[in-house]
Amino acid sequence: MPPEEPAGPAPGGGAVDPGSLAGVSDGFERLWTPHRWAYLAGENKPGDDSEQQCPFCRAPTLSDADGLVVARGEHAFAVLNLYPYNPGHLLVCPYRHVADYTDLTDDEVAGVASLTRSAMRVLREVSSPHGFNLGMNQGPVAGAGVAAHLHQHVVPRWGGDSNFLPIVAQTKAVPVLLADTRRMLAEAWEGAC
Repeated sequence: MPPEEPAGPAPGGGAVDPGSLAGVSDGFERLWTPHRWAYLAGENKPGDDSEQQCPFCRAPTLSDADGLVVARGEHAFAVLNLYPYNPGHLLVCPYRHVADYTDLTDDEVAGVASLTRSAMRVLREVSSPHGFNLGMNQGPVAGAGVAAHLHQHVVPRWGGDSNFLPIVAQTKAVPVLLADTRRMLAEAWEGAC
């Protein structure tokens, strides 16, 4: 059945009544990503720099499934990004609430580095990415969404994973639920590391 035609001009040649267009097809396919609204509206972002408001201090106090924690080390842990750029987007965080890389202890630096390497190995085993983006955004002006608690991004990348959606529609299609991604990575982590 062909899509309905949009309503024509209002009686008397005036403008179209916007109320008459609700639900009328306009030829666009829409990919709804309501989970992104939570991020844009500031959900789970600390209102201040305190540990009580920090999602990276809260995550390891929860069960692994509830906190989206994939692996725990002695000085750091790996957690799924709640608002992933790509499937499997992990964050490696020290347990200690510290903002700057230069303030980490040598043991914390080693813990973050070790978990980052393990994350890459596990992601390769589970989803065969073609490459990775690794990085830390230090401070709000550098793009840190949670500047008060340092975190290393481990983003798996595939050829063609950046298409027109993020550029034109500010939308990213993520084909796997976070809980399923966490389970797959955690199971592979136990066997690989």
